[in-house]
Amino acid sequence: MLKNTKRWASALCLGLLLPAVSTLAQVNDKLPDPDGKPADMSKPVQVFLIMGQSNTLEMGNVTGDKPGALEKTMKEEGLYPFLVDDAGNWTTRQDVRNVSVMMKKDNMNVYRNEWLSVIDGKSGKPKGKIGIEIGIGNALGNAIDAPVMLLKSSIGNRGLGWDLLPPGSERYEYQMPDPKTKEMKTYIFPGYKDEVRHASWEKGTTPEPPTHNWYAGKQWDDDITNAKKVLASFSEYYPGATKYEVAGFIWWQGDKDRYNEGHAARYGKNLHTLFDALRKEFNAPNAKFVLATLGQTSNDSASGNEKLIFEGMQAFASDPALKGKVALVYSYPMVSPPGASNAHYGGSAKTYMNVGLSLGQAMADLLKADK
Repeated sequence: MLKNTKRWASALCLGLLLPAVSTLAQVNDKLPDPDGKPADMSKPVQVFLIMGQSNTLEMGNVTGDKPGALEKTMKEEGLYPFLVDDAGNWTTRQDVRNVSVMMKKDNMNVYRNEWLSVIDGKSGKPKGKIGIEIGIGNALGNAIDAPVMLLKSSIGNRGLGWDLLPPGSERYEYQMPDPKTKEMKTYIFPGYKDEVRHASWEKGTTPEPPTHNWYAGKQWDDDITNAKKVLASFSEYYPGATKYEVAGFIWWQGDKDRYNEGHAARYGKNLHTLFDALRKEFNAPNAKFVLATLGQTSNDSASGNEKLIFEGMQAFASDPALKGKVALVYSYPMVSPPGASNAHYGGSAKTYMNVGLSLGQAMADLLKADK
């Protein structure tokens, strides 16, 4: 059903994660309408933590004539029929909870605490924008017979190599051109909780102290703290729930890191540290990890820092020690119309639905393999 067959062929040849890539059209065709019934609450709620930067937020237009707008795409291409019932009304999943939190002025702001739907839980009207959570939640809700919670804790313009640097990250050296003179120099990059003003400094110099309340990994601390606050008051966010387990982590990030060669070159190693830290923080030794590549990065034409990040993701996902624990979704063929992460894919809800469905299906496949 996806029109851009050339880009999809590229994905199939890549072979990064064939189940997620090759079954997206099938998911669009075959995913049933939600039955509107609550999940079996005798089972622990399966929590999936969504993290990253602005591409994990709600950036896809629901209405309007812009390419990729949700209503326009559904009407013209027949995609995502499970989002509406036979009468054409937006469906709501009573078995998937959609919770989104974000740090705002040093306090947790809860901007979603509702059942999964295109309908806004407060106003009862269609949302102006959606994100990957709609696709993820429908794929997981269909695949899992237990209650599901999507817990999104993220904010825009954050880098894994600096703002989201996880515990266990140590200082390192990296040679790269000086931004002004282009002369090759050695730079020091901070470790977790290093209180420095900049994300790197020239070796042999003293790093400047921070001028505000920031340090390497501050956003990690904020996002993890917020997620734990939700879990500590779980019944406020999943009505009727008494028990849960963190089953997986979903990550879509990398845009900010592509502006710093030292961060881009370290991306794969930082992913390893990130995964280990997440499992430890949430006492989830068996939780799975699914991530998506940047949508503008092609396997056959990637260059510069984007290529370094792409290769880092590939190396992480193909590590034999992580087999069955990690999956990588190649998102380039799913971006429609073509667009870039720093422009939020032009507000294309089709892109966010495609990537979300694939992330959700990839997670479901990892969980199924354990059964």
